[in-house]
Amino acid sequence: MSERRPQRADAKRNLDALVEAAKAHFAESGVDAPTRTIAKTAGVGVGTLYRHFPQRSDLVTAVFRHEVDACADAAPVLAEEFEPEEALVQWLRRYTDFLGTKKGIAKALHSGDPAFDALPDYFLERLVPALTSLLTAAEASGAIRHGVNATELLYAIASLSAPFTPESPTPGTDMAGLLIDGLRYEPQH
Repeated sequence: MSERRPQRADAKRNLDALVEAAKAHFAESGVDAPTRTIAKTAGVGVGTLYRHFPQRSDLVTAVFRHEVDACADAAPVLAEEFEPEEALVQWLRRYTDFLGTKKGIAKALHSGDPAFDALPDYFLERLVPALTSLLTAAEASGAIRHGVNATELLYAIASLSAPFTPESPTPGTDMAGLLIDGLRYEPQH
């Protein structure tokens, strides 16, 4: 059995630069952004891009996973830095921002391409526990209502963050903010 060698520092930098460049170009132009442009922005050659990402779907998947991981990994950091209510609000705003940057790859993710089949599960596996931990702490502190379901909240904010019209690429962040504010109030019977 062969041991897997650690990735060289320059290869890691190239990989990170490619993911960041692709994210920026996908947000601006969609996933059909020219690979030469992405490679140039990352400061690498096209061969390096294809060595790391032989298929465009590999690059789209890497960008999506990178963004999901960054959002999920922010939850414990925010929980350490802020009181439970503020940590939750900060994370939900970050999640809303993530949804705004995802618009460039949304079409590809919903294309039916089997290369993306695992991504919805990855999204939930990473983000539901992150949000659940923040909801639990905020609920225990009395800052939000009881019984908020993390999965339902993720989908509700995603729905509210979608652009209102194709001509208006701005997400409905005001509506997401209204939903976030509503978490603070118990239901009226």
